[in-house]
Amino acid sequence: MLYKKTNGWKNISSEKMEKVFTMGEEYKKVLDLGKTEREFVELATSFAKECGFIDARLKDTLVPGDKVYYLNRHKNIVLAVIGKEDILKGINYIVSHIDSPRLDLKQNPLYEEFELAYMKTHYYGGIKKYQWASIPLALHGVVVLSNGEKVKVVIGEHEDDPVFTVPDILPHLDRKVQGDRTAREVIKGEELQIIVGSIPATINDEEIKDSVKYAILEKLNDIYGIVEEDFISAELELVPSQKAKDVGLDRSLIGAYGQDDRICAYTSLRAILDMQDAPERTAVCFLADKEETGSDGSTGLQSDFIDYFTADMIFKTKRIYSDLYLKETLWNSKALSSDVNAGIDPIFKSVHDEQNAPKLGYGVVIVKYTGSGGKYGTNDADAEYVGEIRKMLNDNGVLWQTGMLGKVDEGGGGTVAKYLAKKGVSTIDIGPALLAMHSPFEISSKLDVFETYKAYKAFYRGEKKDKTKYIAKSNKIYL
Repeated sequence: MLYKKTNGWKNISSEKMEKVFTMGEEYKKVLDLGKTEREFVELATSFAKECGFIDARLKDTLVPGDKVYYLNRHKNIVLAVIGKEDILKGINYIVSHIDSPRLDLKQNPLYEEFELAYMKTHYYGGIKKYQWASIPLALHGVVVLSNGEKVKVVIGEHEDDPVFTVPDILPHLDRKVQGDRTAREVIKGEELQIIVGSIPATINDEEIKDSVKYAILEKLNDIYGIVEEDFISAELELVPSQKAKDVGLDRSLIGAYGQDDRICAYTSLRAILDMQDAPERTAVCFLADKEETGSDGSTGLQSDFIDYFTADMIFKTKRIYSDLYLKETLWNSKALSSDVNAGIDPIFKSVHDEQNAPKLGYGVVIVKYTGSGGKYGTNDADAEYVGEIRKMLNDNGVLWQTGMLGKVDEGGGGTVAKYLAKKGVSTIDIGPALLAMHSPFEISSKLDVFETYKAYKAFYRGEKKDKTKYIAKSNKIYL
């Protein structure tokens, strides 16, 4: 029989349509409330507690049906539901990342020139730098003061808040400055600087040369208690200030910042929160940081955090532990590297192999391998595991399609799949398709959000049929 991709909007029932749009509204609210990795972890922690999850540090033993979470430096969170099977037989991990491309303030960002105050930034992850100029930006993050107090900063999200922006040069004068630059260099990294003020301080101190800068520091000190040196111990991120929006006259699409990869973080989180009973195998929702910059650092997937919390679960379920047990558990485990893929856009269809390119509204995307060129940096899931996943999706009525990240020699990219596979975990990439990926306004399909949720729920449960309903008041996120 022929393999044919199916548009999920065709012949959709009114009941399913209602569920799709209900979930779309909830997802948009989560995107607005969790624009940074810290905010998403804070949000996920509150949801977990509402749904009966307990801090794993408070549990000495774990039994089937127990729900626990692990926090890592406010940038990772892991939720686990202990399964009926011996944990040594393996765990079902779904791993999403909650960091997204953005602008970070430099350690010493503030300066004044021509009586305008600016802050310098360092972009994070893969961006088209010109897309971040002349748009309203909000400042999110934390500052640790000299006395050890941690101050939370959010400026630019409320209707009456000021916003920030990177001013671009007017087209009348850009011929020599930008005319010969390539697209990637229309705006250079060092030109990504935000304007933060223009009113000089009213002081009569001849030693204060930069009075506008001084006035900005006065405001920061009045509101947050911040002095200039405190920027050194700060994590301040600039993200688009606009809210998630419906796109299109039919409202079938969602446009928002950070859908790579919070679309997978939301659906994997939602799926584990909705679990009522103990699954066959222990289920883990792992929300990771630093994917956009190589998964390095203590909060990236290349750290030993997965070893730490997995070892803790082994000890608390078996009351005995060894390194061999950890390796055995990981080697018997299965994972979905839940990340997005590039949907085909008719404007730029030349970069895709149309036969192997995913489409919006056609369901979750199975990506056997990522990487670039000759499959460099890929996991390349084995045929047996792909077959198992395909059967799971079909048995549970999940709409799915295949995909890859563009033509073979066009570019490419990777996910966290290879870091899971290195530990022996059977891993495959599964997530929805996006348009305008890594831009300040990425586009997804509401139908694909719902189908991704269904896929992840089926993977956690390990059942042949999806017997539970999505809308359950006892476990629904209320926003």
